[in-house]
Amino acid sequence: MGRLQGKSAVVLGASGVDNMGQCIARRFLAEGARVLVSGRKEDVLRDFADAHGCEWASCDLTDEASVNALADTSAGRLGGIDIALNATGWGLLKPFLDNSHEDLMAMTALQFVGPFHFFQAMIRKMARSMGGRGGSILTISSATATIMLDDHAAYMGTKAGIDHVIRCIANEFGEEGIRANSISPGLTDTPMTAEAKTVPGVFEAFLPGYPLGRIGTSEDIAAAAVFLASDECFMTGENLQVNGGLTLRRNPSKAEIEQSIARAAKGA
Repeated sequence: MGRLQGKSAVVLGASGVDNMGQCIARRFLAEGARVLVSGRKEDVLRDFADAHGCEWASCDLTDEASVNALADTSAGRLGGIDIALNATGWGLLKPFLDNSHEDLMAMTALQFVGPFHFFQAMIRKMARSMGGRGGSILTISSATATIMLDDHAAYMGTKAGIDHVIRCIANEFGEEGIRANSISPGLTDTPMTAEAKTVPGVFEAFLPGYPLGRIGTSEDIAAAAVFLASDECFMTGENLQVNGGLTLRRNPSKAEIEQSIARAAKGA
């Protein structure tokens, strides 16, 4: 029997082929959960659901009505919600003074306001006083909510802000049987970082920051998500640093990344 047998899980941010959300959804399914995947790209969601025997529903995280509809649809199709995971994100890299008002509004909508609404909608389905069974609220944060990375302020600030919201949820809704936790990857080998990986020297620049000696994978994050979603977990309000020890050290500076790229180009 799987560690999530009998659980119902919603995974938002699973409409990228083989992205972190899809990897987590696969692991939840393997552990016995009923799963509904969601995101913006209906064709990708449909293909994933058909291939893995799960449910899907489209959702625009920046639209509160769409988020509330996702909660209603998920609870109806899954027979309730025990696990709600937000794996959305936008890896904007831009110098601090170049961030426009439009950039900040888009980042805040996707990485702060939208997740806030998602958590609200899911809690209304999960809280015991509202007819729910309790459960686990999870969000994918980032090591950069704790440590620095050049030209990443808007991303880092919104991730750090929603981490604190997770702490608020844990404090307020523990008596409703709800746990709330964040998972913080470092640089991870995913479709979102695929373009950077094609540039020789980029990933190599980050390696010295990892005591465990390798860049993380989506499978690392999925394994942590299974634990936090399971009844074995007696943690709430925490930011789990699933990044090979990166936060013990640091990310490379912009200059160090450029030097690593130059060395790789010279070696080629």
